[in-house]
Amino acid sequence: MNPSTDKIAIIGLGYVGLPLAVEFARKFPVTGFDINHQRVDELRRGTDSTLEVEDADLQSVLKNTNDNNNGLFVTADSTDLAGANIYIVTVPTPTDKHNRPVLTPLEKASETVGKYLQPGDIVIYESTVYPGVTEEICVPILEKTSGLKFNRDFFAGYSPERINPGDKERRVHNIVKITSGSTPGIAEKIDRLYRSIITVGTHKAPSIKVAEAAKVIENAQRDINIAFVNELAKIFNLLHIDTMDVLDAAATKWNFLKFTPGLVGGHCIGVDPFYLAQKAQEAGYHPEIILAGRRMNDSMGKYVAAETVKTMIHNDLPIKDAHVLVLGITFKENTPDIRNSRVIDVIDELKSFKIRVDVYDPQAYPDEVKREYGLELIGDPYAHAPYDAVILAVAHSEFAGLDYGKLTHDKSVIYDVKSFLPRELVTRRL
Repeated sequence: MNPSTDKIAIIGLGYVGLPLAVEFARKFPVTGFDINHQRVDELRRGTDSTLEVEDADLQSVLKNTNDNNNGLFVTADSTDLAGANIYIVTVPTPTDKHNRPVLTPLEKASETVGKYLQPGDIVIYESTVYPGVTEEICVPILEKTSGLKFNRDFFAGYSPERINPGDKERRVHNIVKITSGSTPGIAEKIDRLYRSIITVGTHKAPSIKVAEAAKVIENAQRDINIAFVNELAKIFNLLHIDTMDVLDAAATKWNFLKFTPGLVGGHCIGVDPFYLAQKAQEAGYHPEIILAGRRMNDSMGKYVAAETVKTMIHNDLPIKDAHVLVLGITFKENTPDIRNSRVIDVIDELKSFKIRVDVYDPQAYPDEVKREYGLELIGDPYAHAPYDAVILAVAHSEFAGLDYGKLTHDKSVIYDVKSFLPRELVTRRL
């Protein structure tokens, strides 16, 4: 690729697109496009509410004009995409309430790109998909919208995102990047493009489908491993054995993989296995292990709530109208990301017992939580204390400093889902 002539357009400026746009903007002219006007406005002010990019880093590359100088121009006007020759699509790929892949954002993004596609342009997808989506679903949309012919007039590639929300050590530039292209020459160009910003190198896959498949199995593998230890947690609970003690002992073996039990949500691990399962079923194969892992992990919210209630009963606490504090609503620690958080399963199950539930999360944005889950976060965890039970659902660093003596009374239950608190402080661990 040629920084002096290439202009990059990135479609989608969320947890994936923005960090990528900032890295590329140091060496290329970049147009960042998002349909969310509120998101574009905040980025133009030099602030990233996802906390994936430091404000100083964002401000260092921002520019006010959509010119050919290096830097990032942010817009909600799709006409600003005209003139780019490399398009990178980083929109969400969620599932519906039946766990079926929802490709609508990807299809709409492809239509948008197709309007501005010119001969010689390259379109690269980073959104998580099942094998075949790029060439079988997205490319036909690009052809239809642009009137151009694939692999003659324009080209495609796939380079799966590997963003880990909240991780301040593993960033875009120091995570190995898988790349691929629709022809050998384009694959090399795309690989060279990413090598220009990835300091630890890239892996050029032999085809787009291989790159797509690699992405979905990365998270499906992790999902299955967590499902295994979640099942162990249920077994060891019945045997009155502390799961973390067992895992600590087993981890002394050199090849033991120490996964820990917990709630599995987020935009990747809790979603990607369904994409692979969908494609497998279309091919005539029912993926037993993948779907069994998903069922196990999706059961954990109700399990945590039920075990909390059982422990409250053991402590002679009334259940109806009991008052419980849930610590954390984000899908993982030290990030404001609430996408597909399974903490909501704990909350809903507690409410089914007619329990009053307060939720405290200093990392999450109250407006987003209200819009996504219909919950009002409390601002002061001590305001309605003491609670009959406290469930630590997310291991935010702020929760280590809470005064649990003030949050509880003599019979209260403290259930630590993440094994985050000192053992002597908690009643139960998952």
